[in-house]
Amino acid sequence: MRRKTPRKIVKPPLFTGYRPYGHSKARVEDVEMLYEEYESIKLADYDLMTHLEASQLMGISRATFARIYESARRKIAKILVEGKGLKTVFGNADLDEDWYLCHECKARFTVPVRHSKQECAICRSENIESLKTI
Repeated sequence: MRRKTPRKIVKPPLFTGYRPYGHSKARVEDVEMLYEEYESIKLADYDLMTHLEASQLMGISRATFARIYESARRKIAKILVEGKGLKTVFGNADLDEDWYLCHECKARFTVPVRHSKQECAICRSENIESLKTI
């Protein structure tokens, strides 16, 4: 089996998940959306890039981009139609910079190279975690 090339992601999602509003079940099942799937939706539907432009930005072929994009669209349809929750997971991503999540204020941020101490850029908490490990 061929080894997958990491997909370049400029910025991770600003959320870790979504829940349907007004759903009758107390606990709904989550659908996991990979960072590269989120990035494909963002580039194609939000930034209005062509599949070729988006695939070049992500460092993958246009056909691979199309497969990732189709997978993301199917997951979004499942979430909407079946009333499921959404959870973002790292997947096979390669972030342009090291991104972190603060467990205190939930901020997502990068740490500039000149800083030797790793703390939240917003609340200064040291309770942070790399998004690559989540």
